[in-house]
Amino acid sequence: MKKNFLLIALLLVYSFCFGQEEETPLDSIAEKMIIMEGDSIMQSTIALEEYYVFSKLKFSSYEEKLRYYILRRKTLKVYPYAKLAADRLTELNDSLTKITKNSHKRKYTREIQKYIEGEFSDELKKLTRTEGQILVKLIHRQTGNTAFDLVKELRNGWRAFWYNATAKMFKISLKEEFNPELVHEDYLIEDILQRAFSQFRIERQKSALNFDYSQLTDKWSVQKK
Repeated sequence: MKKNFLLIALLLVYSFCFGQEEETPLDSIAEKMIIMEGDSIMQSTIALEEYYVFSKLKFSSYEEKLRYYILRRKTLKVYPYAKLAADRLTELNDSLTKITKNSHKRKYTREIQKYIEGEFSDELKKLTRTEGQILVKLIHRQTGNTAFDLVKELRNGWRAFWYNATAKMFKISLKEEFNPELVHEDYLIEDILQRAFSQFRIERQKSALNFDYSQLTDKWSVQKK
């Protein structure tokens, strides 16, 4: 945390020394503006990323501690796939807005779908059942859509049905949602992600869902007591 504040301080000093125009006399109502390097728009404030102060992890038993660290290992393993899925979906939607003909949209969607399957399939086959279910939840966190709905949108409802039926054979539901407000394990997954983001262990990507991590932490802390 101290390193983060030191970096911010150094950036502020650098911006002050090298990023400002030559000072000119200001009248009593003029507002000092800042020009950040690489940005042509003058600003009166500097926006900083939100940082959380994490409490020390506490466990009531060895079994609870073991479950948390197993969940952390599995979450950090599958998170990059969920992020990649969200990135590809954003690229797809951006591209579709530029295509006017429906036939061309369908063709492009099929090509992207095949590309995504090829990109994911070999690695996803190596996941365990619990890792697969965590991935389904994280896809919902990253995109705001369940894996079932994404398959339905990219292919068709019939294919989505069979995808879900096949997943159920391995006790995985593609309709599973990420709900850290109601499901304690989902909150633990979010806690794992936030701590990993702050340590730069994984690349941060904002959730497409609407929830407040700080409020969730307070809620689950009270319930645990």
